[in-house]
Amino acid sequence: MSGIYIHIPFCRKKCHYCNFFSLASLQYKERFLDAVKEEIFLRKDYLGETLVDSIYLGGGTPSVLNISETEGLLNEIRKYYPLGENPEITLEANPDDLNPALLGEYLKAGINRLSIGIQSFYDDDLGYLNRIHSGKRAEESVVQAKEAGFSNISIDLIYGIPTLTPGKWENNLDKAYSLEVPHISTYSLTVEPKTALDLLIRKNKLPGPVEEQVLEHFRILLRKMEEQQFEHYEISNFCKNGFYSRHNSMYWKGIPYLGLGPSAHSFNGSSRQWNISNLVHYIDLVSRDELFFESEELTPVQKYNEYVMVSLRTMWGCDIRKIRNDFGAGMATWFTVHVASHVSAGNVIEKEGVFLLTDEGKLFADGIASDLFFESQKSSEW
Repeated sequence: MSGIYIHIPFCRKKCHYCNFFSLASLQYKERFLDAVKEEIFLRKDYLGETLVDSIYLGGGTPSVLNISETEGLLNEIRKYYPLGENPEITLEANPDDLNPALLGEYLKAGINRLSIGIQSFYDDDLGYLNRIHSGKRAEESVVQAKEAGFSNISIDLIYGIPTLTPGKWENNLDKAYSLEVPHISTYSLTVEPKTALDLLIRKNKLPGPVEEQVLEHFRILLRKMEEQQFEHYEISNFCKNGFYSRHNSMYWKGIPYLGLGPSAHSFNGSSRQWNISNLVHYIDLVSRDELFFESEELTPVQKYNEYVMVSLRTMWGCDIRKIRNDFGAGMATWFTVHVASHVSAGNVIEKEGVFLLTDEGKLFADGIASDLFFESQKSSEW
């Protein structure tokens, strides 16, 4: 089992907070499509004979492509890669791009999961984020997707926005529940360096997120998701009735995947590759069949650290038996010694050898994982 990700690096407008590689221009769209189709062919042996169980069109904004362009990419993948019996095929979309006709065409093309970038149902929040769509259009897009026949729908919401009060955040969640979507991804607003948001905050043109508000929003999120019986299967992801993101779960479980397009990452179980984050150079190098990515062979320590980082974020947790079997008894002892303080503090619990974050521990997930990383400096002091 494996997955394929295609990075579509185009947006109609750049959101203030976004630090993903994307361009607010369609100037190179046709040349990009030719290049990524060539990369699909060039990388056809990367995943070996494993069946592809998930295809994910992300970005950027994949919904800026017309249906023939989208279908063309999917057909190229079908031509060169063995697909599973019923692969999950996800397309990220902005509400303003969706309409009944296009949604029907997506279904005909084989897309069976939508990830809609709502972010908020309030116009002032959307204005702060520099989103194009309105709150009303956000709601309409979900209703239209369901009417078109989509049952596997995920929406993104952002909390910690300075304009988003606790009451409005609860209302955003209630609106999502009323729309009966089976999957909700929620992200804390993060001010990434060199983004427009970072610049605007430093120039005092916009207020920045406040940590106390972010924590309050997260606690509201956990309470309401539990009340609505959503399964919290990863720090940022909640679902109903087993509607896990098959694709993202591959990342968290260490399953091989191939990334196509500029800035996309790939992992084959032992090494990682990442494509250059420059569209013109990517197009040029791929067209000349020259090296357009960098790669590294992962060391056992890197694999251990990555396992700890991603597994602790999930409901499946960090298994001491896997650490012992895959990385040795010494690494298992290291983990056991260093996790003890977090167990004592009530941030981590242990169930039959599996270590899981508590609700309070989820507030500090990155810091806890960092404490458990194996580093030469730490190990020499141990």
